Amino acid sequence: MSLLSDAAIFLGAAVVAVPLFKRIGLGAVLGYLVAGGLIGPWGLRLITNVEAILHFSELGVVLLLFLIGLELQPSRLWVLRRAVFGLGGAQVAVTGALITGIGVALGLRVDAAAIAGVGLSLSSTAFVLQILAEKGQMQAQHGRSAFAILLFQDLAVIPLLAVLPLLGSGAAAKGGGAPAEGGSLASSLTAVAVVLAVVAGGRYLVRPAFRAIAAAHAHEIFTAAALLVVLGSALLMVHVGLSMSLGAFMAGVLLADSEYRHELEADIEPFKGLLMGLFFIAVGMSANIGLLADRTALVLGLVVGMMALKAAVLFGLGRASGHGAASARDLALALPQGGEFAFVLFGLAAAQGILDRPLSELLVVVVTLSMALTPLVIAVGDALVRRWQRTGPTREFDAIEDSDPRVIIAGYGRFGQIVSRVLRTRKIPFTALEASAAQVDFVRQYGNKIYYGDASRLDLLRAARADKAKIFVLAIDDVASSVKTAEVVKRHFPDLEIYARARNRQHAYQLMDIGVKVLARETFLSSLEVAERVLEGLGMRAPDARATVERFRAHDEQALLRGHAVHNDEAKLIQTAKQTAQELESLFETDASAPSGDDKAAAV
Repeated sequence: MSLLSDAAIFLGAAVVAVPLFKRIGLGAVLGYLVAGGLIGPWGLRLITNVEAILHFSELGVVLLLFLIGLELQPSRLWVLRRAVFGLGGAQVAVTGALITGIGVALGLRVDAAAIAGVGLSLSSTAFVLQILAEKGQMQAQHGRSAFAILLFQDLAVIPLLAVLPLLGSGAAAKGGGAPAEGGSLASSLTAVAVVLAVVAGGRYLVRPAFRAIAAAHAHEIFTAAALLVVLGSALLMVHVGLSMSLGAFMAGVLLADSEYRHELEADIEPFKGLLMGLFFIAVGMSANIGLLADRTALVLGLVVGMMALKAAVLFGLGRASGHGAASARDLALALPQGGEFAFVLFGLAAAQGILDRPLSELLVVVVTLSMALTPLVIAVGDALVRRWQRTGPTREFDAIEDSDPRVIIAGYGRFGQIVSRVLRTRKIPFTALEASAAQVDFVRQYGNKIYYGDASRLDLLRAARADKAKIFVLAIDDVASSVKTAEVVKRHFPDLEIYARARNRQHAYQLMDIGVKVLARETFLSSLEVAERVLEGLGMRAPDARATVERFRAHDEQALLRGHAVHNDEAKLIQTAKQTAQELESLFETDASAPSGDDKAAAV
C-alpha cells in the first residue's frame, strides 16, 4: 500500500506543479524540481526514502540516452561536425578547465574539482531547447549554435559516465589499497569485449529480431523488445564496471539507421518521460534546501559566479566563431545555467566516493537555482538590450556604392536570397537592402554583398539609384514594413515596377490597394506543386493533374481580384469567398461529367 500512496503523491505533485510552471514560463523541469522539494525531506516530508527513488528513476536517464543515440544518425552528426565538436568542444573544455582551476585553488582534490568543473560546464538541454522554441529562435544563428553545443554536451556525458566508476575505484584504492594490476587488465579487456559484443549484437542480432517481431504484428511485444534491448545493454555495461547510460546510448546509435527508429522512439518516449519526471522530482527531494537558508551568501555567490563565467566564455566563443555581437549575447544568455546531467554526474560521483556528500548537495542546489534563474536572466537581458537600443548609439546604415543596378531587392531573407542567386547566375546587377543588422552580419559570412539599410527610407532608395532601376523586388517579411516600403516606392518612383512577396491574402490586398500588380503569395505556388504531385501519386495522369492544378490556380487568382474589390467589407468578403468555393466545386463537377478526350475520339 505504501508504494501506491507514494505513486499517488508523485503523480499529484507533478500534475499540479508542472502545468503551473509551464504556464508561467519557467518550464517543466523546474516544475518537477520544485514539486520534489515540496514533498521531500526538506518540504512537507510526505516521502523520505529519497535514495531508493533516485536509483530507480535513473532508468529515465538511461532511456533518455537511448533516444539521444537514436537521433544521432552518422550522416546528421557529420553535417554538424564543425559546430558540434568545434564550438561545443571548446565550450566544455574552456568552461570546465576554468572551474576546475578555481576548485583546485579552493582546496579540492583534482579529480573532485574536474568532476565539478565538467558538471557545471553542462547546460540544460530540455530547458534551453524549450525556451528557444517558445521564442521562435531555433533557426536563428545563436539557436543553431546552442543546439550544437547542447548536442556535444550530451555526447560528452557518455564517456564521463563511463569513466566515473574507474575514478571511484581509484578514490577507493587511495583509502584501502589498489587492486592487483592483472585484475585491472582483465577487467579492461572484459569491458572492451562487452562493448564489441554490443556492437556486433546490435548489427547482426537485434535488427533481425525486430523484423521477426514486427512481422508478428504484436505491438506490445515490440515495445517489450525495445525495453529489453535498452535494459539488456545497460546491464551488460554495469556487469563489467561501466555505466548503464553508455550501454543504452550505444544501443541507440546502433539502431539510428534502422527502419524501426521512429517506432522505437514512439514506444520508448512515454516511459522516458515518466521516469525522467520521477528523476527530476527525486533530485528536487534530495536538494538540500537547508543549505540555501544556512549558507545563503555562499550559494548565491556560486550561482552568480558560475552563470557569469559561463556567459563570458559563451560570448567570447560566439564572437570567435563568427557571431555578431547581438547573436553572441543571445547565445550567452541562453546557456549559462547548469543542466540535468549535472545531477546525474554529481549523484554518481558522490556514490563512487569522488565527491563528498556535502559538496555534491551544494553543487545540486547551485545547478537547481541557476536553472530557476535562467528565464529571469533572459527576460532581464532582453529588457536591457531593448532599453540600450532606444537610448544607446545606433548603427549607421551602410553607404551604398555608386552603381546602376537593374534590380533593387528589399529584404534579404529566404525569398530575397533566392531571387538574388538567380540574378547572379545571369550576371544581372542588383542592389540588396536589409534592415536587420544581425541578418546582414550573418549573410555576409557567406560572401554575399548586401547593404544594411531600411528600404522605406527615401534617402536610401535614392542612394541605391531607385530612379535608374527597372524592377523593385519587395521581399520584406514584416507586413507593416512591406506595405510602408511599397507606399514610398509608388509615391516617389512611379515608373519603378514592384514585384512583391505577400505573406497571405490580407497582405496581398493591402499591396493591391497601393497599386502593386505583380505579387506572389508566399506558399501558393509551392502548395500547388505539391498538390499536383499528390494527384499523380493517387494515380491521375500527369497531364490531367497539371490541368487540374492550372485551372485551380487561374480560378483562385480571379477570386483574389474579386475579394480585393470587397475586402474592406467583411460580410461581403465572406459571401464572396463562399460563392467562389461553390463556383469552383461546380466547375470541377462539370469537368467530371463531361466526356474525356479519349471518349470523344471513340464516339467519332
